[in-house]
Amino acid sequence: MTAAREGLPDGRYGRSADQRADRKLKIIGAVLGVALLGVVGWSGFSYITGQDLSGRVITWDAVSDHAVTVHLEVVKGMDDTGVCTLRSQADDGSEVGRKDVTVDQRTDQVDTKITIRTTKRATNAILVGCTPTSRH
Repeated sequence: MTAAREGLPDGRYGRSADQRADRKLKIIGAVLGVALLGVVGWSGFSYITGQDLSGRVITWDAVSDHAVTVHLEVVKGMDDTGVCTLRSQADDGSEVGRKDVTVDQRTDQVDTKITIRTTKRATNAILVGCTPTSRH
């Protein structure tokens, strides 16, 4: 008794269409993956190198019902200037104070204390962001 074989004999007729399609899909996927990694890497590098100013709030203290003091640290290039925007919020999340701080000192790092006037008691102080400006 002989057993009937299903399918074609191995190696006789070359690769099947499914195997060729699988190989093409793997190659296309690898190329697209490498391209995506390249775009993400380039975007991240240009974002990091494009930032002229970076700041952070070190500490803040609500000194009264109408004022908050903020210790702001800004790292920048020696000749760079900019404006950092600080804001303060109340318990309910409403904004109770906002202040733009000009950073034009000729140092790499600026540590400064700022007082933000508020309309009522503040529960935080947040750095919204720092934007570079041109020196005139």
